[in-house]
Amino acid sequence: MTDKELLFLLTMHRAPKVGDITAKKLLQHCGCAEEVFKEKKRNLLKIDGIGEYIVDMLHQKNNFMEAEQELQFLRDNNYQVVSYYEEEYPRNLRHCVDGPILMFSRGNINFNHPQQKILSVVGTRQITSYGIAACEKFIEDISYFKPIILSGFAYGVDICAHKAAMKNGLQTIGVLAHGLNQMYPKTHAKYCSAMEENGGFISDFWSDEGPERNNFLKRNRIIAGMADATIVIESASKGGSLVTADIAASYNREVFAVPGRATDKFSEGCNNLIKTQQAHMLTSAADLVYVLGWNLEEEEKKSTSVQKQLFVDMNETEQAIYSYLQKQGKQLLDVIALDCKLPIHQISATLLTMEMKGLIRPLPGKLFEAV
Repeated sequence: MTDKELLFLLTMHRAPKVGDITAKKLLQHCGCAEEVFKEKKRNLLKIDGIGEYIVDMLHQKNNFMEAEQELQFLRDNNYQVVSYYEEEYPRNLRHCVDGPILMFSRGNINFNHPQQKILSVVGTRQITSYGIAACEKFIEDISYFKPIILSGFAYGVDICAHKAAMKNGLQTIGVLAHGLNQMYPKTHAKYCSAMEENGGFISDFWSDEGPERNNFLKRNRIIAGMADATIVIESASKGGSLVTADIAASYNREVFAVPGRATDKFSEGCNNLIKTQQAHMLTSAADLVYVLGWNLEEEEKKSTSVQKQLFVDMNETEQAIYSYLQKQGKQLLDVIALDCKLPIHQISATLLTMEMKGLIRPLPGKLFEAV
């Protein structure tokens, strides 16, 4: 994208009442941002949903001047910009009607690596010890599939997810509710360097836009839209994470929620999502792997690796289960426990570990088979 085209996109982006949906209509009609400003007013008014007020707002002189300043700011700070019709634009977000026409980023981010998996992890800012343990365990177990972990860099679940991702060598991206030149909360500035080495930050807000309340709600569409699935770790009966889950569902994305005790305040939102069938229950990484079919996507790669060298070491229990499944074929969880003379809880934990290693795969009906 040339600086000239970016300048016109920024001008459109700045215009009052010209949101992302309207901007896309204009771009689709005219072909590019520069042509939008060259198009005759009478032709723009023929576009569905475009009235005189919007056209007038589009051509306000201060929009262009502010766009020039923002373009200079972006170039001076070496921030990256991608527009929604460029190949580099996040592919999941491209299918969201209200996805931003421009995305600003800093760090080391690759949105569209082949077969890249992306998960959004959200939840309360007042995370409990239960939530911390659930978040860290899930990300540790799911790290086998190398997903990008997306969150909002806020207190609580957000920063827990980012830190767990970095600990497990995963790319992690913070979606900000303000310009890239700011950092909220300020106490999280100490994590910025590590975040940028392992991913970075994205935003659709300009450098002069601060962390206003409405901005947090607006940025939730990016957290939900970029991901293959959204995971709610802990939430009260109301909160921004439930808004994100609702947006994700509206995009036809899978939503997962970690259940908690009925008496726990910060499990109430998650329990309600599960109870009303708005989210899948997430008790382990295997739940998500099964629903998203990630085991099927990885089947060929896993099979080749296992057949060539059995690239992982197995302990005595894993070896017993693996040999049993190789001999018996598909078997129920209860039958495996009975025949291998092991308690159910130990079998369940061991099977999950073996699945993460690519040794077995789960099947519908609580069946398992060796790879």
